[in-house]
Amino acid sequence: MQSARPHLSLTLPGLLALTAPLHAQIFSNSPTKLPSDTGRTENVDFADVDGDGDLDAALAEGGEYGDDQNNLWINRGFEAGGTLGFLADRTATQFPALLDASGDIEFADIDGDGDVDIYVANQSMFVNQSSRWWINMGGVQGGTQGFFQDQTPSRWSGLNVAPTSIAASVLLPGGGFIDWSGDGDFGDLDNDGDLDLVHSSYGPVFSGTAPTRVFLNNGDGLFQEFNPSGFRLASASIQNGNPALWAQGAQQADTNDTSGTNADIATNGLDIDLGDIDGDLDLDLLHGARDQAVRMFRNRLVENGGALTALTDISSATFAPGSFAGGSKYEQEMGDCDNDGDLDLYGVSWRQIGATWDDLTLVNNGTGFLAVNQTLPDVFDDNEADFLDYDNDGDLDVYVASFGGQDRLYRNDFTGAGVFSHTNVTATQLPVFVRIALDADCADLDHDGDTEVVVGNHSGQLDVYLTNESNVADTHAPRVPNVEQAPNRATGIAPTVVRAQVYDNASYYETWYIDVQLEFRVAPSGFLAVPMHASQGQIWRGEIPGQVAGLVEYRVRATDRNGNVGVSTTRSFNASGSGGVVYCTAGTTTNGCTPSITGSGLALASATSGFTLTVANVEGQRAGLIYYGLSGRAALPWGSGGTSLICVKVPTQRMTASTSSGGTFGACDGVLSEDWRAFLATHPSASGNPLQAGVQVNAQGWFRDPPAVKSTNLSNALEFVVLP
Repeated sequence: MQSARPHLSLTLPGLLALTAPLHAQIFSNSPTKLPSDTGRTENVDFADVDGDGDLDAALAEGGEYGDDQNNLWINRGFEAGGTLGFLADRTATQFPALLDASGDIEFADIDGDGDVDIYVANQSMFVNQSSRWWINMGGVQGGTQGFFQDQTPSRWSGLNVAPTSIAASVLLPGGGFIDWSGDGDFGDLDNDGDLDLVHSSYGPVFSGTAPTRVFLNNGDGLFQEFNPSGFRLASASIQNGNPALWAQGAQQADTNDTSGTNADIATNGLDIDLGDIDGDLDLDLLHGARDQAVRMFRNRLVENGGALTALTDISSATFAPGSFAGGSKYEQEMGDCDNDGDLDLYGVSWRQIGATWDDLTLVNNGTGFLAVNQTLPDVFDDNEADFLDYDNDGDLDVYVASFGGQDRLYRNDFTGAGVFSHTNVTATQLPVFVRIALDADCADLDHDGDTEVVVGNHSGQLDVYLTNESNVADTHAPRVPNVEQAPNRATGIAPTVVRAQVYDNASYYETWYIDVQLEFRVAPSGFLAVPMHASQGQIWRGEIPGQVAGLVEYRVRATDRNGNVGVSTTRSFNASGSGGVVYCTAGTTTNGCTPSITGSGLALASATSGFTLTVANVEGQRAGLIYYGLSGRAALPWGSGGTSLICVKVPTQRMTASTSSGGTFGACDGVLSEDWRAFLATHPSASGNPLQAGVQVNAQGWFRDPPAVKSTNLSNALEFVVLP
C-alpha cells in the first residue's frame, strides 16, 4: 500500500463535481454508504475487524500535511438493523484517540490470536514520532473484538540493544523511533508461521538516505530488528560503504550489482510489496523508489536450507532495461495478470518523460524476470493502482487512483494463452469525478459477488464509494498452481510444513481472507484437513502433524468468499517410524529382550478405531497390557535394582485386561497390541475420554517377567497427539 507523496499545485475547477452514472456504467457513486470524511486520507485498508463476516475499513489520515485522527469504518452488514456494504464511523468508540501523521495503515494478525491488529506507518516531517502498533482487543487480549488499543512501546523489542541498527539519537523516550515511513508491509519472511514487518523509510525531506528495516515477529507480536550485519548507524542515515543491514554486502546507492557485494536499501520509495517473484515459495521484496531505480530483493530461504539470511539485491537482473525512468514512481502492484501462476506487475507513473508520465505493465517469464508488456498513458500523474475483477470474467483488471484527474479503469483482455493487455474503459464504466486521490482499495463490501471500490482523497475532499452495479456473481475458483514438495522424513513432534501459492481473481488483501485448507491422509483412510494461514503475498502455509506415519498424501483446497473451490494436484511423502515420538529407556528382560512400543494409523478424535499401539520384542507367552496417561512424561525407576523405568506420569489408565503376548516361551517374539481408539470407543468412562484434538498422550507396555524385579518389566514409551 502506498502513502504520502509531495503534492503538485493544481487548479481544478469543479473539483468536487460528480455526475450521475450512465445506465451502462458498472460503477455508481454511492455517497450514502460511507461516512462523510473531509480529512486527508492517505491510505485505505480492508479486513473483518470484528469477526462478523463482512469487510470493514481503516483509513490512514494526515500524512505529510500533519497530524490527524485515523478512522475506523465498520460494515453494518451483520449488525442489528444494518445493511451489507454500508459503513459506519466507529472511530470515537473503537480506535485510540491519537493524532499522528499517518501515511499507511495495515491490517495483520501479529499475535496469532485470530483477529486482525493494525500497524500505522507514520512520518516525522513536522513532529518527531514513531510508527505505531494498535492491537485488536479480542482473542488473547480478552476484550471485545474490533476495539483497538495503542501498544506501541511494548511491541517494539530491543530497539537499543544488539542487533539494532537504529542510532540512539533517533530513539524516542515513549517507545519507537523517529522515521519517515510511507509504507509498512507484512509477510512471513522466515517461514516460522507468524507475520514479520518490512518498515520502509523515504528519509528526511524525501532524501532517500534512511534505510528500510526488517523486523521479525517472535510469535507473540513482539518485533525485533533483523540485522545480520550487526552494524549500528551513527545517525538516521546510512552511508555508502556501510553494511547493508538486512541485505547482502555494502550499501551503495543505485547499485547494479547482483552478486551480493552491494545493495541499495535506502531510497525515497513510497511503496513496498512482498510476494514470491521467482516461484520458490518464499517471499521476496519489491521496494519502490520515487526518484531512483526500483529495487528487488531475493529471499534465500531455499538456498540456505530454510534459514533466513541476508536478502540479495537482484534489481538489475529483475527488470528489463527501460522499465522505469524519471522521478514519479509512486507505487507498484503485483498480481497474476495472465493466470500462468506467477506474479506480474503494474508500475504507477514508472516512466516519466518531460511533464508526462506512463504507467507500465510488466510480465513475469516464470523465473522472476519482468519485461515491459504494455505502456498506458498517465495524463494526470497517477498515484495508486489496485487489482480487481470488476466484470467477473476471471482475470485481473486495474483501478487507478489519479492525483488530480479522473480515476481510470482498465479491463484485462487476457486471451487464455499467457498473454494479457489492458484496455481503458473509464468512459463507459466509471462516473465522472475529479479528486486528489492517494489510494483506492477494491473488495466485495456488500457480499453480492462483485467488487466495490473505496477511494481515499486528500486536501479536504470527500472520499468516494463506488458500488459495482453489475450484480454478476463471481463463479471463478481460486487457483493453487504450486504446492511445496515435502521431503521424506522420520516421524516426530515437529510438523511437516507445506507452503502453496494461492491466486484468485481479486486483490491480495481480499484473497488473504479466503478459506484455505491443507488436506492429508495415509491411504486408504479419508483426507483430514488443517487450516492454512496466509504468509501474505500469494503464499499460504500449513502444517501436517509430524506423528503421521506412512505414505502421506496431501493437497490444498481453497474456497473463496463466494463458495468457489479450487483444489491443487496431490503430492506425497514418506514418513517412516512410529505414529508419534518414542522416548525413555526400555528394561532388559530375563532373556535379554528389549521391548519397544510403536503406533500405527491416525489417532483421530473423530474416529472409533484406526490407531494401534504395538509393543514388540516382549518375552514370549507372558501376560501383559498397555497403559496411557495424559499428564506427560516421567522417568522413574521401576523397583530397586531393576532396568525398567516408569515413563508415563500418573494418573494412568490401563487398557484391556492382561492378555498373552503369544510367541515362544523364553524367546523375544512376544507382542502386545491394541487399537487405542477402539478401546476409548468401547470404554466411555476411561481416563481422558472423550478426548479433544490436540491432547498429548503418553503410552507404555507392561508385562510379566519373573524373576525380574517386581516380576515384571516395562517397554520404552510413545508420545503422540490426538488429531481432529
